[in-house]
Amino acid sequence: MKKTSLFFVGCLFVIALIAFNDSNFTTLNKPARVTIENTNGKYTLLVNNEPFYINGAGLEFGNIESLAKYKGNSFRTWRTNNGKNTALEVLDEAHKHGLMVTMGIEVARERHGFDYNDQEKVDAQRERIREEVNAIKDHPALLIWSIGNELNLRYSNPNVWNAVNDISKMIHEIDPNHPTTTTLAGISKREILEINKRAPELDILSFQVYGELGRLPKQVRSYGWTKPYMVTEWGATGHWEVPRTKWGAPIEENSTVKAKNYMIRYQKSMQIDSTQCLGSYVFLWGQKQERTPTWYGVFTEDDKATESVDVMQYLWTGEWPENRSPQIKSFLLDGKDAYSSVTLQPNQSYEATVVATDPNEDPLTYSYEILHESTDLKDGGDFEERPSSVQWKKRISENGKLRFTIPQEEGTYRIFVYVHDNKNHVGTANIPFRVNKN
Repeated sequence: MKKTSLFFVGCLFVIALIAFNDSNFTTLNKPARVTIENTNGKYTLLVNNEPFYINGAGLEFGNIESLAKYKGNSFRTWRTNNGKNTALEVLDEAHKHGLMVTMGIEVARERHGFDYNDQEKVDAQRERIREEVNAIKDHPALLIWSIGNELNLRYSNPNVWNAVNDISKMIHEIDPNHPTTTTLAGISKREILEINKRAPELDILSFQVYGELGRLPKQVRSYGWTKPYMVTEWGATGHWEVPRTKWGAPIEENSTVKAKNYMIRYQKSMQIDSTQCLGSYVFLWGQKQERTPTWYGVFTEDDKATESVDVMQYLWTGEWPENRSPQIKSFLLDGKDAYSSVTLQPNQSYEATVVATDPNEDPLTYSYEILHESTDLKDGGDFEERPSSVQWKKRISENGKLRFTIPQEEGTYRIFVYVHDNKNHVGTANIPFRVNKN
């Protein structure tokens, strides 16, 4: 009797285990059903019939787990294979942390030499994309397809929007579960008129706007876009939007000014448009070199969080992180700020001073570096080389004051300060300066 009971219980366990595994397999391999609901002109993104407002970030090589930790619910990519991880690996990692992905699809740009009058190449591109879509269209972490990135940047041939429309139509034919979008650099009436006419298959239009983000909701309407939209890049004031030194170096805001601008821009744009806007992706959840190593990433090269990360959690949840980042009050070089076009003499000794505080009253430490001013200047987010560092003599006092000897070589440089709380948070600032013997 005992043997029979044990055998019976064992059979039930095996059956239950098989059922669980089968259920888990089905869940993991069932695509999310993503739709857009229009209720009297108010658009809502639905995932499996549940409202889903995008609290997201652009994340190419950044830390997916940290985005979930700070309460984001989605991220966007720029291509299906970033050279480090495949789309499937990215989607699996997103699913592991409960995140949804707007998957970027690489589409050739006219500014890189692609000819949208060459129908053979246009057709070949569409067929390549068909294969990419087929490979991952049923993954449960997939949210939206993003067809190309800033295809309007320095373009002249409107046939690109015909190609985008054909790609969107093809995606709808093979994947009924996910909407499509394309991203624009900025916003202009010209592009919206062309896209309305040439790309009706697009479900969503996406805008990438920085300093002028607060104007976007009104512009969307006045320029004639009536469907839903997303903001797929926003964040620090763009390097093309800021004041410059006398020699043309763009002046980067410190991490505290950036964080305040993140708050203001979000509140004046996405937060006030509950009708057409489906959410946004802050740029960039990670770090990249673009004019400087600190300009756009909300993390530093050594993966430390800046104050903008704190702000994003607050915007997404209404609650600040338990531990917050150091805040920069001021940063001066030879008694002058970054807007003073600082010019120094070679082989002379100068002083840099930073004033910073910590919301948690954590003890602060300081580090500095000097880089040559960047000369590898690209646009549209294209890869830039990090400027070379300068070997120099320096002495840092306990309060972060720096005494150093200026480089011998004439030229343009930047001095960077990093204020650490030793809990993986940091404040950053830099000042461009010129070394000139005269």
